[in-house]
Amino acid sequence: MGWFKQLMGLEAPNANPDSKWTANETPPAIGPLGLALGKGVMFDTTLKLLLDEKTSVIIPGSQQIWSNGTVDLGQSTWLSRYYMNDEDYWLQVHTTGAIAGQVESVILFNYLSYVTISSEAELSRLAGPQSLIGLPTYTHNGVEYTREWGTEDGQTELVALSEYLKNPDESYSIEHRSMLYARETGLTDRREFLLFSVEEDAEGAISLSTSRGISLYTTDLNTF
Repeated sequence: MGWFKQLMGLEAPNANPDSKWTANETPPAIGPLGLALGKGVMFDTTLKLLLDEKTSVIIPGSQQIWSNGTVDLGQSTWLSRYYMNDEDYWLQVHTTGAIAGQVESVILFNYLSYVTISSEAELSRLAGPQSLIGLPTYTHNGVEYTREWGTEDGQTELVALSEYLKNPDESYSIEHRSMLYARETGLTDRREFLLFSVEEDAEGAISLSTSRGISLYTTDLNTF
């Protein structure tokens, strides 16, 4: 498979295919920026005004973290994902060195859609060769985004990622095949993202999620 040189706008290694989580290797209880299961997250109240008409991403009020996902990208590079009690929102933190190490980027995502896929034909139509996902540009609701992963002139393959998830009730893994798009908002270091992910759980159920996100500064949020 052709792997990609870009991850969240930064050069990064591939997801680590040999990563095997065990009871002694699970992510730390407290992750980057003090984020953790059960913790509350509050976003800067000035963000809504700052981002007005620059992005369609909705900045929520205070949220509580229900689930934590971790993606081991290899070479001490990680994605930590925090899914809120309000299932419309999730937060991604890209770190290097350790899971709770140097923060490289923070993105707040809104879920736009979640579709259960029941056949190979449907998968091909929605996220495979018959779809527009993987082409150099993608237009969503009249807004054009540019592909972040892959250098092919035409359609490129989706990126494979393995995510280990934990919530108060259970721990499990999900396999992703994802594609990231982005556009400039006109604000310094604040880009808008469009993320597609074909997800397969341990039971073999397959779905396609679409999320739209916005870059945040670490000072844009606080935990409590």
